Amino acid sequence: MAIKPRIAQKEVTLHIVKTFGIHMSKKLGQNFLIDGNVVDGIVAAAQVKAGDTVLEVGPGIGTLTQGLAEAGAEVTAVELDRRLLDVLAKTLEGYDNVKVIHGDILKIDISREINKEKYKLVANLPYYITTPIIMKFLEERLPVELLVTMVQKEVAQRMVAKPGGKDYGALSVAVQYYTEPEIMFIVPPKAFIPAPAVESAVIRCTVRTVPPVQVASEKMFFRVVKAAFAQRRKTLANGLKANGLDKAAVEKVLAQAGIDGTRRGEQLSLDEFAAIANAWTGLLEAQAI
Repeated sequence: MAIKPRIAQKEVTLHIVKTFGIHMSKKLGQNFLIDGNVVDGIVAAAQVKAGDTVLEVGPGIGTLTQGLAEAGAEVTAVELDRRLLDVLAKTLEGYDNVKVIHGDILKIDISREINKEKYKLVANLPYYITTPIIMKFLEERLPVELLVTMVQKEVAQRMVAKPGGKDYGALSVAVQYYTEPEIMFIVPPKAFIPAPAVESAVIRCTVRTVPPVQVASEKMFFRVVKAAFAQRRKTLANGLKANGLDKAAVEKVLAQAGIDGTRRGEQLSLDEFAAIANAWTGLLEAQAI
């Protein structure tokens, strides 16, 4: 395995950018990491050790990829920007534990590329597509045991938010249903070129083997969550009415769940969302008999 100059340095990154004539795409959210301590922090947060299988999304010029490879991981890196494939072939030359794939992470069949029972997702995610990528892996129950991603700080705060605050929403509930999330550290704009306008955060989501609440129907659980947050100013009762329940049914479901219909979605815990979903499922089953 090659030991090369660290890409996570301003001078090295600028040299690569200049050599290959790279024009960083704002559309693709390309901001290249130039702080080696951040790379080390991500690798440590993901608890990467020799022999681990790691999926990286958006390797860019190979900055984080290099750190993962030198930690001994078997890395599969998926890059959307075709222009960067030649760059990666050069910057990662000699690392026989790295495989680079050209494709859209939301469209390719990851199971064909990584045939393992468990792997880790480690990535510096483009801000514009953070949530769809994370939710794809969670909702499809792909065999990921750990997600360690760099995201916009505000998104990380929403992922770990508790009921009662403005940050708490459908993303909070979904991430906390599937994983145990924790913010590992904050990354300042100066850690990148070009520097983004916002702070970033590295968040670790440990995938749960069993959800924290028992639901009769996951589909119904997330339907209730979506209804509760669709219009945050609406009361819970009005949100449920807008999602297919008449007034009498809403009253019955909420009474059975023991929830006050004048409350709003941001005030409800996962247990309370589960109670409403289970009551609604029970009502539908009773009507079908």
